This record gives sequence, C-alpha cells and structure tokens, in this order.
Amino acid sequence: MPTPVGRMVLTEEGGAITRVAWSDEAAGEGSPLLREAGRQIEGYFAGKREVFDLPLRVEGSDLVKLVCAQMCEIPFGETTTYGAISKALGVPAQAIGGACGANPIPLIIPCHRVLGAGGLGGFSGGVGVETKVALLKHEGAASLLI
Repeated sequence: MPTPVGRMVLTEEGGAITRVAWSDEAAGEGSPLLREAGRQIEGYFAGKREVFDLPLRVEGSDLVKLVCAQMCEIPFGETTTYGAISKALGVPAQAIGGACGANPIPLIIPCHRVLGAGGLGGFSGGVGVETKVALLKHEGAASLLI
C-alpha cells in the first residue's frame, strides 16, 4: 500500500499481522485482515487514528517480544528512550536498541517513538532516520527534534 512515508507491504499469518516492510515487492489483494490493517494505516496518516486495533504476532526472541510489548504502550505523539525501556526491563540499553531494530511490525508497533539518550537513535523502516522523523512530525512530536 502507498503511504506518505513510502510503499508498505503487510504480511498476515494465521489471523495475525506478522510483518510490515517498506518494499516495492508485488503484493496481492490481501485478506480481510490485511484490508482492515490498510484502512487503519490510512486512518493513521489521515489524522483520524492514533491507536491500531489489530491482532499482531511478533516473531523473534523473547527480548524482541518484551520490547515490542513495551513499545505498544507508548502513546501517540509521545516518546521514550532506549534507556527507559532498559530500566523497565533490566536489560542493557544496547540490547534494547537491537530489539527495537528487530521489530518486525514497525509503525503498528511504534519503534519510531523510541529515542536515544542524546538523539534520534536509528530506525530500520523506510529510508531509516528520515522515516522516523516524518512519523514523529506526523504525530506532533517534532518539538523533540529541535
């Protein structure tokens, strides 16, 4: 599906969203769940949706699953840091950064809302940090970037 931050491809397996990727790969029409996910993403970019209500299944290590659960708790327009998640989970901040980078469902699981202690940190989706900045601006968190 086309979005303001690039073309996204969503993957469903077993009744849950398992992957969001920025890609030009060919994709089919999709299932009812994928069409609903597309509607919700369109609503997000239209400024009509702040929370996604979709079944998700995170595939990854236990740490990736824990970090993804923490990221799902970050409200629209707000941010946290790798260090804050590190303290909450009792895991080194570098490991948190790696787990954020391994998030298989970016945007819907809002890893773009996690910042480094002294800057933006990275972003594995879209064209990297530029996409992260665009998403934060969209959510009104751009004052953090000044």
